[in-house]
Amino acid sequence: MTDYILVLDAGTTSTRAMLFDRKGALHHTSQREFEQHYPQPGWVEHDAGEIWDETRACMGEAVDAAGGADRIAAIGITNQRETVVAWDRETGEPLARAIVWQDRRTAEYCATLKRRGEESAVSAKTGLLLDPYFSATKMHWLLKNDDAVAAACGEGRLAFGTIESWLVFKLSGAHVTDASNASRTLLLGLDGAEWDDDLCTLFEVPREALPAIVDNAGALAESSAGLTGTPIAICGLAGDQQSATIGQACLAPGETKATYGTGAFVLTNQGTTVPTSTHRLLGTVLYQLGGRRHYALEGSVFVAGSLIQWLRDTLGLIGSAKETEDMARSVEDSGGVVVVPALSGLGAPHWDPDARGVIAGLSFASGRAQIVRAALEAMAMQTRDLATAFAADGAEWETLRIDGGMAANDWIAQDLADILQLPVERPGMVETTALGAAMLAAVGYGWFETLEAAASAMTGQRRRFDPVMKEARRERRIAAWDKALQAV
Repeated sequence: MTDYILVLDAGTTSTRAMLFDRKGALHHTSQREFEQHYPQPGWVEHDAGEIWDETRACMGEAVDAAGGADRIAAIGITNQRETVVAWDRETGEPLARAIVWQDRRTAEYCATLKRRGEESAVSAKTGLLLDPYFSATKMHWLLKNDDAVAAACGEGRLAFGTIESWLVFKLSGAHVTDASNASRTLLLGLDGAEWDDDLCTLFEVPREALPAIVDNAGALAESSAGLTGTPIAICGLAGDQQSATIGQACLAPGETKATYGTGAFVLTNQGTTVPTSTHRLLGTVLYQLGGRRHYALEGSVFVAGSLIQWLRDTLGLIGSAKETEDMARSVEDSGGVVVVPALSGLGAPHWDPDARGVIAGLSFASGRAQIVRAALEAMAMQTRDLATAFAADGAEWETLRIDGGMAANDWIAQDLADILQLPVERPGMVETTALGAAMLAAVGYGWFETLEAAASAMTGQRRRFDPVMKEARRERRIAAWDKALQAV
C-alpha cells in the first residue's frame, strides 16, 4: 500500500526529504546543508554535484523511514528558483558551479540590455524585469565565460536547467522543467507554450540546451530502480514560492501569501488572467495543469532569513536564530536603529542591484538587542514596500498568509500585522513549501482530482495575528525606514 508522498525540497542553503500522508501530516524529515561559495563580492555559487549527493542521502533516509520505496506513491520536488545548472547530458556531471539566484555578476549585462531599450519588450512577454536575478542572464554568462560550458554547447552536449530540472535528470534521465520554474528564466512568454525563439536569440541561449516544459502535476518522470530499489513516479514539480502559495491554499484570485525563508516572497493569485504591473512587480506562472495556466503577481525581497544567518555567522551577534525573538522582546524598541538588508542589492519594488546594506541610527546606547530587533523589523518594512506596490497595481491585500522558517517567530508575525495594518494568518505547520509540492504530487498521482480537493484534505487550521500598534509609533517606524532607504 502506498502511504506517502516523498517531497524533495531543494532550498538555497540545505536540501530536505520529507514524507507526507493523505491528510498532509508530516511523518519524516531528513535535512542536510551544503556549502555556499562566494568567489568574489556579489557572486554566489553552489556545487550542483554536492546538492545531488545531499539530496540522494536525504532521500535514502526518507525511503528507509517509509519502510521502502513501495510505500511511497510519488515524488514531489520544490526548489530554489532561477539558480542555473549547466551539465554534460552525456556524462550527467556538472560543467561548472551553479550560479545562484542571489548572484549579481550579470548586473552590467542587464544594464547594457536596458540601455539598448530591450526591457519593455522582455517585460511585456515574460512579466519579468532585466535583472541578474533571473536565469537567462546567468546562462549567457556561463556560455561566454566558462570554457567547459562553451565547449559542451559547441559539441551538442550542453544541458541547462534550474535545480528541479537537475534533480529530475539525476533521478530519471529526463530533461524537463515545469511551467512555474520556466516562467522565471526570461525565456518563456507568460502565455507561450514553449520557449520563445526571440528571447533565446536575445540572450544567446541555444534552445536545444533547454529542457522540455511540462505541467506541474502528472506522470512527469520516474526514478530509476537503481536509486530507490523500486521506481517511484515523479508527479509534482514547482518552484518554491509557487509551491508555498499552493501549500497555503491560495487557490482563488486575490488570496496572498508571504514566505520568509532565505529571501521573502509575496504572491497574489491572479487566476487565469495574465498579470501586468506598472509598479515593478513580477508576473509569474503559479501552476499549469492540463496545459492550462494560472498566474500570480509577485514581489521578491532578496534578503530575509539570510540576514539572520549573517548576524550569526559573520557578525557573531547571535548564537542561533531562535534567540532573536527573545532578544527583540528584551527591549522596548530598536532605539532608533534601522537595518536595510540590501546585502545582495534590493529587490521589488526598487530593483537596485548596486544597493548595499545599511545599519543606520547607531548610538552608544545601541547594543546587540537593538541591532537584532532592527533586523527583524526590516522584514515588516520590506513587506510594507511590497504591499504599497501591490495596492497600486490593483491587487490590494485583505489578509496575508505567512510561512517559512522566520514565520515561526511570533514577534515577526505580530510586527507584520502591525505595520501592514492587516490580519496575518499562519498555518499550524509552516512547511507549506514542501506541502505544496506534496499536494501537486498527490493530484498528479491521482489521490485527488483537483488542487482544491487536495487543499481541503491536506491543509489545517491557522493562527491569526491582528494589528495592535498605535498609529503614531507605526508612522515613526515608516519614516525612519524611508530615510534609511535613501542611504543604500
